[in-house]
Amino acid sequence: MTRGLAAMQDAGFRWFFLARAITMIAGSMSSIALAFAVLEIDNDARSLSLVLAAFTVSNIVFLLFGGVIADRLPRALIIQSCYVIDILTVGAMAALLFTGTATVPMLALLSVLNGASTAFVLPAMQGIIPQLASPEHLQQANAMLSFVRSATTIGGPIIAGIVVASAGPAWAMVVQAIGWVIAIPVLAMVRLPPPAHGGGTTLFQDLRTGWHEFRTRTWLWVVVLAFMVMNAIHVGAWGVVGPYIAKNDPRLGITGWGWVVSAEGVGILLMTLILMWFPLNRPLRYGMIGMAAFAIPLTVLGIHPAVVLLAIAAFVAGAGAEVFSTGWNLAMMENVPGETLSRVSSYDMLGSFVAMPIGTLIYGWLITHSDVETVLVTSGILYASIALMTLAVPSVRRMGRPDGAVTT
Repeated sequence: MTRGLAAMQDAGFRWFFLARAITMIAGSMSSIALAFAVLEIDNDARSLSLVLAAFTVSNIVFLLFGGVIADRLPRALIIQSCYVIDILTVGAMAALLFTGTATVPMLALLSVLNGASTAFVLPAMQGIIPQLASPEHLQQANAMLSFVRSATTIGGPIIAGIVVASAGPAWAMVVQAIGWVIAIPVLAMVRLPPPAHGGGTTLFQDLRTGWHEFRTRTWLWVVVLAFMVMNAIHVGAWGVVGPYIAKNDPRLGITGWGWVVSAEGVGILLMTLILMWFPLNRPLRYGMIGMAAFAIPLTVLGIHPAVVLLAIAAFVAGAGAEVFSTGWNLAMMENVPGETLSRVSSYDMLGSFVAMPIGTLIYGWLITHSDVETVLVTSGILYASIALMTLAVPSVRRMGRPDGAVTT
């Protein structure tokens, strides 16, 4: 088997990969479907920011508990249970849209439930991969998952743009729910060892242990602190302002926005192919440089949101983001003990996500009270500056790979 697909030698990872691929394919249209479902009800950026903030706040509230549970219980079972909740919430959204009874508060409430479910899935996902893939296959395993994610990002938004424009966002949500129905029995084929958690500790003792593992790693909390601000900018400027401009600026349009998001996926896709074969020896150094590239599409979105130019900028940003994504996963999985990985991941996610609701609300307000070009260009400069400043920390700049983890 070629080196790039070496992770498929691990049987457990093969089943997990299949289940994850199904959900990523089915869910690739969800963000665009939800965004335009809200704008269809109320063409106001503040309404969209409210629904996105509802999801994120709920996710943040439950993240730490999700990390503790994922270190205590079988991680595959946790993921399956949360998929059932997701089927119900997304199915309810689709039903409301089909019947014409959907309201912004109702979509926000269902987003709260969906966000809580995701808070348990994400730490379990992070902790399950090192259990399924051998250490020498970790980079390939993460790159393969990113490959599917980016491949679906390419096609999903284009299809979503067409479906939403022609048939409405509810049908995209139906496809998403069907994907989760299929993924549940596939995930049941994954066989994991019993959780390493030995019991005998309380929930809060487990949280303290996770906090100790988090705060004693300087590289970890520095990058998380940077992403606290960077993610707030990203979700506000790209997630709120982007669809709003697409809805109201003929230079871009809904279908054009789908092409732009897909171009970002192409950048990710090509970079995953590179990372499946070539080792990432300095995961955080190159990762943070790659993240700084997101300033390019932010600036273009503000100055001249034409489809082709913006798609090229998004392509470059996608490639840079994938370098960070794979590098960050490697840094976490290779430097944090497996028995606490889900808890540490939940602290990572909490810190990274906590300011996102603020970002959605601030940008929802800014777009109605300020010049859009000034807001987006300033956001791009700030984003790149924060990303590059993390390289001043030696443990971020110098981090390498454990002996035996990098093969040639």
